Amino acid sequence: MTKVETIEIPRRKKEANDLAPTKASQTQPDNAAKETNDIDPSTLTKEECIAKSDEFKGKANKYFAEQKYDLATELYTKAIKYYPTAILYSNRAFSNFKREYYVNALQDATISHQMDPNYIKAYYRLGSAHLALGNYNEAKKNFKELLNKEPKEKDAKIKFNLCNSLINAKLFEDAILVTSESHFGQLDLESMAVEDSYKGPRFDGEKITKEFVFEMVEYMKQQKLPHKKYVCKILKQSFEIMKSLPTLVDIDHDTTMKITVCGDTHGQYYDLLNIFEINGFPSEDKPYLFNGDFVDRGSFSFEIIICLLAFKLLYPNHMHLTRGNHESVDMNRFYGFQGEVVAKYSEMVYDLFSELFLWFPLAFVLDDSFMVVHGGLFGRDGVTLDDIRKINRHSPEGVDNDLVQCLLWSDPQSNPGVAPSSRGVGVYFGPDVTRKFLKQNNLCTIIRSHEVKEKGYQVDNDGSLITVFSAPNYCDQSGNLGSFLNFTEDTVKITTFKAVEHPNVPPMHYAKKYF
Repeated sequence: MTKVETIEIPRRKKEANDLAPTKASQTQPDNAAKETNDIDPSTLTKEECIAKSDEFKGKANKYFAEQKYDLATELYTKAIKYYPTAILYSNRAFSNFKREYYVNALQDATISHQMDPNYIKAYYRLGSAHLALGNYNEAKKNFKELLNKEPKEKDAKIKFNLCNSLINAKLFEDAILVTSESHFGQLDLESMAVEDSYKGPRFDGEKITKEFVFEMVEYMKQQKLPHKKYVCKILKQSFEIMKSLPTLVDIDHDTTMKITVCGDTHGQYYDLLNIFEINGFPSEDKPYLFNGDFVDRGSFSFEIIICLLAFKLLYPNHMHLTRGNHESVDMNRFYGFQGEVVAKYSEMVYDLFSELFLWFPLAFVLDDSFMVVHGGLFGRDGVTLDDIRKINRHSPEGVDNDLVQCLLWSDPQSNPGVAPSSRGVGVYFGPDVTRKFLKQNNLCTIIRSHEVKEKGYQVDNDGSLITVFSAPNYCDQSGNLGSFLNFTEDTVKITTFKAVEHPNVPPMHYAKKYF
């Protein structure tokens, strides 16, 4: 778990931001799935096509079992080309679901169901995809149809009841949305007593101390939880700081030359501590920017976010946090953060987190050169930095703002132009879109996160777009490295690192009822 690799790439100059063609990515996807010979199906007999399809299916199943879902999807696609079946479309739907490509998963599940209306797994794939896309009524219909066919399917009954609960919860949330008061306005810290039996760190007075923060970091490393009163105190003070920040935060040259930019950490607290061991703990001389998706999936999401918020209070100008797509109610409900906070504290504490997340900045600009955003760019031309600055980010209705959706959810693609995202939210944007945005806004590079990368990073388009991902061996299954970025006057330095061991609480431990 020490440093694995440090590479440097030239820092891209603004004057190079023309619209000329750019080079391919420096990090290419794994092509292992292309090793199998591919033959034109029209040249084969039906029996030969079936045999070829089975060959690809077997290899795809192997990759799926190894949790290499990109490769599995590619090979299921090849198998379908030779001899399509409901099972193959269902398998590819599940593989796409694992990749979080929910639109693709829904399309495949729909085809599978149409090919064989009696195929039970197709109903599960349909219902699960609809659930992930927030289509609760459609999911309920799928599971009800399944129960009509197979009344003894216990998991279908669980999912059906879950759909009812989610529909009712959504109706309740919509009903109180307009009139709901701030959870922080109702918070009464004075009434919270700290029991004599509590032996953990204490946050006395109004100003957080370095001693408290480092004691809390170590306390949580031992799987112990700070007292609820101190957690609420950190959240309330963080709320006041985040409210004072603009939607797009500018960071000066001197800070940029010292800053470390990290990508998704996703509840992998022990890997976060490893970053600090490798690179140094946050301080005025060691500023950090964490680019969203602090929570969900990993089962130590609370520890990550409360740690980072504590350092934000300690060093408000040297710890920076971007909002990611997982800092939202819908994602937290499915991927574990809500269940984790309720299990460790209470629903009230989770409500404080949910309100706080709405105030996280959506983007940063470093040294007037690098824009840092969790997801990516936009489905329309002409968006400026001032347009981002004007976003009313703290409104719950802001999720319907197309700029917010793209900042949180979009991904790059190799093809030019813009295309609908397989995630169901945001867009795919091409290298021409990136170059045009950079030129119009006098920037040199987009730094984003949001996607697992085998090497922990990916550099695209001659360095005009860099993806950084900081959760190594994501969900204990991907085998990827993590990475973080540093800057000099002339280069971007990328450091990669391996995962470290963590206590025996598996990822998604607090989201089992959904998956």
